[in-house]
Amino acid sequence: MPKRQVFVCELCPKACRITEGHSGDCRSRIVVDGELRAVTYGRPCAIHIDPVEKKPLYHFQPGSRIFSLATAGCNLHCKFCQNWTISQLGPQDIRNIRLEPEEVVRTAIAQQCASIAYTYTDPVIYYEYTMDTSRLAREKGLKNVTVTAGYINRKPLELLCTVTDGSNTDLKAFSDAFYRDMCEGSLKPVLDCLVLMKERGVWLEVTNLVIPTLNDDLEMIRRMCKWMLANLGPDTPLHFSRFYPMYKIRNLPPTPVELLMQARQEALEIGLRYVYVGNVLGVEAAHTVCPKDQTLLIRRTGYSILENNLRDGKCPTCGETVPGVWSSS
Repeated sequence: MPKRQVFVCELCPKACRITEGHSGDCRSRIVVDGELRAVTYGRPCAIHIDPVEKKPLYHFQPGSRIFSLATAGCNLHCKFCQNWTISQLGPQDIRNIRLEPEEVVRTAIAQQCASIAYTYTDPVIYYEYTMDTSRLAREKGLKNVTVTAGYINRKPLELLCTVTDGSNTDLKAFSDAFYRDMCEGSLKPVLDCLVLMKERGVWLEVTNLVIPTLNDDLEMIRRMCKWMLANLGPDTPLHFSRFYPMYKIRNLPPTPVELLMQARQEALEIGLRYVYVGNVLGVEAAHTVCPKDQTLLIRRTGYSILENNLRDGKCPTCGETVPGVWSSS
């Protein structure tokens, strides 16, 4: 019998070896007729118009609408995934619609969105769709946002950065063992991704979902914050997000709010200047304040902006520049 041709996917660190008619670990990249194809191209399974704060992005066009889409599949398998009903299925197992890049951009503009988010699952696995849509969006004056776990190889990431304006990237834990056991991945590629995006000028915010007993060790959180300070700088916003029982992790309680507040305080004392608490309503840790004089700059509740006192990206009291993307231009 002739030897079957094996294709090696070069998109992410898993380097899946795929033969005809089979998919890689993400379920969306399949060898068809001797070619490795992203079979989800132009076939999103989720489309919504969100407030940009939901991504979460707090220093990126606050109060604006963002056209959000995803295709089925993911190259990580987090046991706590909140979108597992689409991320842990293949495109053949879920309802998809046809929406080519041109239609995505036209619809986003018609719906008065300032940007497009490639989100919910992970834009890494629908890379070509993200790239083509992002190029067209840029031409029409829209910004592009990736909401990602950052599990991607350097070469494709470098190209993606050329069309990406902002990103919220998960740093799920500062522990390789956690990534192996809970996500079927590893830590270093994520750290490398964060550094490269920062170097290439992508507006970067980081989310850490704090899960009781699994990644809530304050010493590990301190190490993570020190790494962020040294490698991403003090002005990179960090979001500590509250865990709720989900998918395969249903035996643990929601994260105590007190623990989130303690983690935030540790991050601030280490030197990070913009640290938020998410998935909790009615906390002051959702607001943006001037790190110099503590003037309230942006007041939020949930995903809504109640008050925005920034003046051309600066504190109205002391004139301190607040890093971010504050306009649509």
